[in-house]
Amino acid sequence: MSKQKLMRSSKEKMFAGVLGGVADYLGWDVTILRIVYVLGTVFTSIFPGVIIYIVLWLLMPEELES
Repeated sequence: MSKQKLMRSSKEKMFAGVLGGVADYLGWDVTILRIVYVLGTVFTSIFPGVIIYIVLWLLMPEELES
């Protein structure tokens, strides 16, 4: 069993690849995750959703293309 690391996606990226990396890590569809994240960010409070994305962008290493 291989250990999968949480990394920003280099293939499934719109801005920084954060949600693509999370979707790969969890085995979810990236489109559904993006829709849920945007709706959750807009309908709750935009500021924390943007801060969370920026923090993940800074902390998650980028996946190496192979």
